[in-house]
Amino acid sequence: MTEAAFYTFLPILLYLFLLIYLGLRSFRREAGEEEYLLSGRSLSVPAFAATLVTTWYGGILGVGEFTYSYGISTWIVFGLPYYFFALLFALFFAPKIRAANNFSIPDMLYRAYGKPSGFLGSIFLLFMTTPAPYILTLAVLIQSLLGIDLLSSVLAGTVFSIIYVYKGGFRSVVATDKLQFVLMFSGFIILFYYLSSSELSLNTLPEKLDSVHKDLSGGMSWQEIAVWFLIASWTFIDPGFHQRCAAAKTPQTARRGILISIGFWFVFDMLTLICGLYAFVLLPGIEPMTAYPELAQKILPPVLQGIFFAGLLATVMSTIDSYTFLSALSFGRDLMQAFKTNYSVNQLVKAGLVFSAVISIILILLIPSVIQLWYDLGSLFIPPLLLPLLAAYFPKIRLKPKSTFIIMFSSFAVTLIFFLIKQISGSEPFGLEPFFVGMAVSILGYTSIIFRHNLYDKMK
Repeated sequence: MTEAAFYTFLPILLYLFLLIYLGLRSFRREAGEEEYLLSGRSLSVPAFAATLVTTWYGGILGVGEFTYSYGISTWIVFGLPYYFFALLFALFFAPKIRAANNFSIPDMLYRAYGKPSGFLGSIFLLFMTTPAPYILTLAVLIQSLLGIDLLSSVLAGTVFSIIYVYKGGFRSVVATDKLQFVLMFSGFIILFYYLSSSELSLNTLPEKLDSVHKDLSGGMSWQEIAVWFLIASWTFIDPGFHQRCAAAKTPQTARRGILISIGFWFVFDMLTLICGLYAFVLLPGIEPMTAYPELAQKILPPVLQGIFFAGLLATVMSTIDSYTFLSALSFGRDLMQAFKTNYSVNQLVKAGLVFSAVISIILILLIPSVIQLWYDLGSLFIPPLLLPLLAAYFPKIRLKPKSTFIIMFSSFAVTLIFFLIKQISGSEPFGLEPFFVGMAVSILGYTSIIFRHNLYDKMK
């Protein structure tokens, strides 16, 4: 190993050591269900913001890929709509979720609509919370650092990311997220400083961009932009948001934590957007997903390269551990408990960690693209879940259990059919994205039933 390589790997090794230390130190031998799954519902505002902010950026190389390919439209797709939906979530849902004292989204579905809808929602959430896009991101990073093949990188990243979560549960997730919060911001602030201090200043950067990279649409069709914008409604049904709200000390802690997180997301989005645009100008012709790693290797000295790569790893691994844990929660507590096994919830969730990892690896082999995984998973599972979950918190628009189950199942079935036709034929049936078709089925189902009930009430 050369001296430069040693100084590059030193911060990374230090980060990995601290990660395992903090994660395992959080282990509670006699942890009950509430302690293991929600850290005893004790999250303060700083801890809440740190764990929510870090969890949201696991596909960081996907952000680099999108910025390198489509320019400033990245903020329209991955920034602005998420602030909008997160703000609505903070104002209207966060306090309700904390006050409900649930453990998970399916808890609310089971409570509001009964076993069939709760069980179906648990299956959808098992796939929605798969860490596959983030494990793939981590594998690409490991490849660029160690030069090993993709499958080995996937396996290594998966195992390392769930060791401490297996032992310590959600408390380990929160403890490690605080470290990862500091590293992810530090890495990009360092890269931004070096880039803005180079010969290509921030003032002259726009002159080097082509029309596509300066266009708010990025050359995408209105349907693609609309789908990406609506995929941000994922926020409403994101188990990470629900879990952290359920784990907050008070309803006010949950609301303030989200509002503070929006501010940090904006700052981080600006850092990643500008760095991605610099990569497009300075590194023409590279593989878009490697934009950030290659830019750091070109611009930063060895030690700072190491800090930046540690920041990238922290950004990705903070999401992998959270989503693997959430997926395991859906499998172990929300699905397997329906079969009334003799195992404890904690044991079932630990088994779910392994199951989630296996599902993620299969998805990566089938769809080896971070952007495509986000798009496909969002298109398939948001339409059947969005309205039933929102209605669960507002009884006035809540439908009966049987009607809700039919709408959830129908919306998913139609979306899946359109999705499969698109995959086989290579184009959207009737020019419509599957997401829109699934949402249309869900909306029409709700409005028709509500209208029929209102008409019946007037006729009485």
